[in-house]
Amino acid sequence: MFSKMLSRPKNTAAWRLSIWTTIAFAVGSAIAFGIVYYMVSLGIRERSDQWLVGESETLKEVSNATPRDNLYQRVMEETAGNAAHEIPGERDSENENQDAVFFLQIDNLGEPLWYGPNNERELFVQAVHDLQPGSPQTLKIPGNPVPYRVVVQEVKPEGRIYLGLSDIGAVQLLHRLTRGFFIVWIGMVLLGFMISFLSARRTLLRVESITQTVSRIGSDDLSARLTESRNADEIARLSQTFNRMLDRIQASVHQLRSVTDSLAHDMKSPVTSIRGKLEVALLEGSAADWREPVAEAVEGLDRLSQFINTTLDLAEAEGGALALRKEPVDFGALVEQFVDIYSPALHENHHQVHVHVHEPVTVDVDLGLTNRMLTNLLDNEMAHLPPGCRIDIEVVARENNAELVIRDNGPGFPAELKAHAFERFVKGKESKGHGLGLSFVEAVVQAHGGNVEIADTPGGGATIRIVLPLAPVSVS
Repeated sequence: MFSKMLSRPKNTAAWRLSIWTTIAFAVGSAIAFGIVYYMVSLGIRERSDQWLVGESETLKEVSNATPRDNLYQRVMEETAGNAAHEIPGERDSENENQDAVFFLQIDNLGEPLWYGPNNERELFVQAVHDLQPGSPQTLKIPGNPVPYRVVVQEVKPEGRIYLGLSDIGAVQLLHRLTRGFFIVWIGMVLLGFMISFLSARRTLLRVESITQTVSRIGSDDLSARLTESRNADEIARLSQTFNRMLDRIQASVHQLRSVTDSLAHDMKSPVTSIRGKLEVALLEGSAADWREPVAEAVEGLDRLSQFINTTLDLAEAEGGALALRKEPVDFGALVEQFVDIYSPALHENHHQVHVHVHEPVTVDVDLGLTNRMLTNLLDNEMAHLPPGCRIDIEVVARENNAELVIRDNGPGFPAELKAHAFERFVKGKESKGHGLGLSFVEAVVQAHGGNVEIADTPGGGATIRIVLPLAPVSVS
């Protein structure tokens, strides 16, 4: 795939991104240069107009102050020539200013007075005929590529002087500036395209690496992971997020396989037992003889149904899909109610049960799931405690939480099971259950935003502590 990207760059996203980026840069820089060009040309025009106005005023004063004798023409030509040499521009081989300056005076006293390009006096005399005194005006002369800016001044007696300037040197400077910009612009555009293409391609190669890794991941092998860059950019975070997602998917798939394997294993025995009891019932001769096997089969089906429902609820809880129908419940009263139900069975095993509920404790819980949780807890106490044990059950509110603490003075949790007590299908050697009781308790508690922990009771025994958030206090 990488070789294809190198051999056919026009088919890659890096090429398209670079093209559009380069076009945007080229257009933006061209617009910026156009603005600069306009401002420079406008500055040159203002400078020229200021020079024309000032020099035309000087020529007007000199003309009005100089007697009309034989030296008049020489004085005016020298004044105009000095003005022409004040223009900062490029000089030709004869040290003449390339900024074409002309001076023309027309009155009724004789021939027009002329200083400017040789042999062009008549052409200029005809061209300036329609110009009026005032601000600088633009004058186009046939055969001259650059127009003149001209200022007209009235002089005595009833005459006019015309001072014009063609900034051909400034125009040439602008042309050189434009050519230089164009060369630099082409180089910058090409360099910018290469830099943007290489940067985009380097970034997209990381995306292509992600694509290749993802394409190699199959349902039978979820061990592949993306290489996580040390950079803290978007692609690095994408790789980290994708790896975390793969971890969750792999854990879910592993969990699903464990559930299916455990279901297949644990259902085999009760199904076989139920089938055997039903076969015995079929072999019995009278209804009285097969009534007991059928009842045992029904009881076995109930246990199997409970096992399947609990396993499915656990899977939903661990997958974050357990539906809760919460309602405000007095937690202390609910615990007392369950202890009353279990009291006959507990007293039959000579257990001493003490319930401590100091005040009403209200929690928002799913009543059905909470009932099953309490049932599992009390079933565990009955199943794993030897006769004659003491059980202390306490419900108390601490800060923003409700706590349920169950302590006993029994044998406690085996050391080898304590770290795995809340895992599914983990049970003691002598246990006849499926190892789902505490797993279900933890799933229900966590689904309600709480936590559960186990510990050893001082002096011997086990302690289970469940913490649930208190119901929010309604403000009327």
